[in-house]
Amino acid sequence: MGASPIIGVLAIQGDVREHSKMLVESGAVVREVKHASDFAGVAGLVIPGGESTTMGILADKNNLFEPLRAAARELPVYGSCAGLIMLADVVTDARLDQPTIGGLHITAQRNAFGRQRDSFEIDLDIDAIGAPAFHAIFIRAPLVTSVGPQVEVLCAMKESVSRDDTHSQDERIVAVRQGNLLATSFHPELTSDLRFHQYFIEMVRSA
Repeated sequence: MGASPIIGVLAIQGDVREHSKMLVESGAVVREVKHASDFAGVAGLVIPGGESTTMGILADKNNLFEPLRAAARELPVYGSCAGLIMLADVVTDARLDQPTIGGLHITAQRNAFGRQRDSFEIDLDIDAIGAPAFHAIFIRAPLVTSVGPQVEVLCAMKESVSRDDTHSQDERIVAVRQGNLLATSFHPELTSDLRFHQYFIEMVRSA
């Protein structure tokens, strides 16, 4: 099992409490990260779901982007929903001046599944965390519209699409990993299923 790793949760906006609870239940020690000094000694970092524009503004205001970018280069980092947007190299449907951390070689589309009223839940088969299917919650969720060659697609939803009297299955990518970076379009922190947080903690221990 190994020692309990210290995992930081970016605590400027979003589902901080929910992620912290899941990490503690999964065997980690949690530190809320609000200032550059809070990064010292953390073995991994979680960027929670929330509102990516607000998160970016507050991170900029608190001079957190440089330590966040250093963390993405050096530590295991997991971003859910808004966290995925923050880690993406390219973001569409975003403010032109919205800063991101970057490092994850993907293009992310904000609010790809619609607004708050279009939120939904679905069971997803994800080999990386094993059976049974994971009950995923999507709230104003982003979509990964393209990935670089180093990115592993952990989960893609199948969607039936009609074009010119033909039907096909499109894949909508909602979970990815690139080395030390993990991201999901959905919110594991809003479920009672610990498997994604346990998976991330194993990434931290392996690092």
